[in-house]
Amino acid sequence: MAQSERVQKLIAQAGIASRRKAEELIQQGRVTVNGRPIKLGDSARPNKDVIAVDGQRIANSSGKIYLALHKPRGFVTTMEDERGRKCVAQLVEDVPGRVYPVGRLDKDSEGLLIMTNDGNLANAVSHPKTHVAKTYRVTLRPGITEEQLIKLSTGIMLDGRMTAPAKARVLEQQPGRAVVEIVLYEGRNREIRRMCESMGLEVARLKRTAIGPVRLSMLPQGRHRELSREEIAGLLAESGKGRSR
Repeated sequence: MAQSERVQKLIAQAGIASRRKAEELIQQGRVTVNGRPIKLGDSARPNKDVIAVDGQRIANSSGKIYLALHKPRGFVTTMEDERGRKCVAQLVEDVPGRVYPVGRLDKDSEGLLIMTNDGNLANAVSHPKTHVAKTYRVTLRPGITEEQLIKLSTGIMLDGRMTAPAKARVLEQQPGRAVVEIVLYEGRNREIRRMCESMGLEVARLKRTAIGPVRLSMLPQGRHRELSREEIAGLLAESGKGRSR
């Protein structure tokens, strides 16, 4: 017999909405199990019962999707945009199921973005209390000094508190330009851009090349691929969710 779980938990695990939002959807009568509206507190069997939100069936635990997407510049990291801007949803229209971005890359940034319908993995990777490494290749103008490099590594005051220690190393240095690899272990909004701008540096290009063990490698812009089991396990392990506490 399949074990039953609260429906709001199953909706959250599928990446459809947070648990609190799922509870609101249930109270609004927008959730059905096997075609019948349910009430808050009802349970369902994740691999047996058909759970739908607004008539759309959610993926069960055997239908989880994990993707690495190469986001180009000019796309916003949302599934829809009221201002009509290009969004990452357009890049995964061929995926047989709804997936959602894990974390964000701002419109002017590019590179690796994880997309999934697994709310547990999304939370494990993006939660502020976890410290999954995110690696970026950053082109700076007019260059970078040793003092500025140390500041990036040790922390900079933003919004009244220091940024977490990071790793920073110069990959290329030319007159008027430097390419720096920066590894962050926290995820504040536009953190790299703001750190660099606070030191008078212009970010000419920002590209995320890795999230934990998942690497962008040669994935073409605008394309996606499935994560391997090893990559998924590695993300959970790095977040601490793959280890017993």
